[in-house]
Amino acid sequence: MRRQTATGGANLAGSSRDLRLDPLSLPIRFDAHDVRADGGIRQIELHRERVVLRRAVAGMRMAVNVSVSDFRGIGCRGLDDGRMLMLVHRDPSLSIPLGISDDPEEIERMWALWSEIFGLPQLPEDKQREPAQRRRRHHVISKRRPRFLMRRRVGRLLDAPKCFAGEREIIARN
Repeated sequence: MRRQTATGGANLAGSSRDLRLDPLSLPIRFDAHDVRADGGIRQIELHRERVVLRRAVAGMRMAVNVSVSDFRGIGCRGLDDGRMLMLVHRDPSLSIPLGISDDPEEIERMWALWSEIFGLPQLPEDKQREPAQRRRRHHVISKRRPRFLMRRRVGRLLDAPKCFAGEREIIARN
């Protein structure tokens, strides 16, 4: 089994050249385009069980280790000059390109093979969706009692002070 490295000729994902990663030669290590990273490049390591993303942002190097089961599936996205296969995550910045080609038959074969290797579903080709709206942190419900306290009844005072309305008070002064 041969290991592909970043210096071993793997194409830069997102470049004008076709990107073809071989799913049968895992683990694979390659560079991909990342607009937020320093230098615009991140390193990706694909294993059968996990994915490691390495990049530097504002001089701080980081490595993100994500399990393959955390990904939604293998998706296909249309480009200007072809189609791109991606390992799709809920967070779009963690999605990983797997292959770019203009041949529809090759894309279909690669799509089925990547799906079988990772054990993930083939996601239908859909248009670009807007990201989900952020949750509001200051919500009306957040002021209520916590859930475990809601199960308890509010206690009553057994020796509550008695109130005698309409009577005169007797005050003893010494």
